[in-house]
Amino acid sequence: MRRISHSTYETVFSAVFVGLMTNLLLVVGCLPLLVVLITTDTALSWPLVALLVPLSTPAVGAAFAVFAAYSADPTIRVVRTFAQAWRAGFRRAAALGALATGTLVVLGVDARGAWGRPAGVWAVPVLAVLIVLVVATTLLGLVALAEVPRARLRDVLGRSAVLALRRWYLTLASLFILALLLSLLAVKPALALGLAAAPLLYVVWANSRYSLRTVLPTAAGALTSA
Repeated sequence: MRRISHSTYETVFSAVFVGLMTNLLLVVGCLPLLVVLITTDTALSWPLVALLVPLSTPAVGAAFAVFAAYSADPTIRVVRTFAQAWRAGFRRAAALGALATGTLVVLGVDARGAWGRPAGVWAVPVLAVLIVLVVATTLLGLVALAEVPRARLRDVLGRSAVLALRRWYLTLASLFILALLLSLLAVKPALALGLAAAPLLYVVWANSRYSLRTVLPTAAGALTSA
């Protein structure tokens, strides 16, 4: 029987360590939001959730930066990489989160108002598609900002929206995985935060990174620093 090499063990343990440490850092970065999600009824506390989401999006962007750095160099220092990415991208990631959250609140209120009315037959599906597009654009935007923290936000949004539609099959896969993570968080928060978050978000990052591959290699020129 062929023996498993020492380098294989190192690779496996390194990946596990990066995943667990990223989970821990995500919990720290998103702690206020997680406390509200786990301890309250979001149907009643959604205004507070909407206020806290923008403060949590930089942590998600930093996790994406860790994945990008690890794929290039498995010997990275996870905490340092996460902290540097969080600090470098905080302003733009938080602005992206605030813009997305505000848009989703408006679309959600409009959808609820149109529900059950004659105009809702066409308005609700249109609003639902817009909600999906906003979430998809935000995910791709966070991945782009993880690679180019000083990119102009308007450039990130424009390219992310176009590529989210162009690579719709990858977008749907990422949204499904994100929905799976949120469902797991609602049912088994310890499992979601302790084990599942990093692997699932890694798949979302990989899908989004592939969708953005045509712009990221020239991002320094295409996504000009503001």
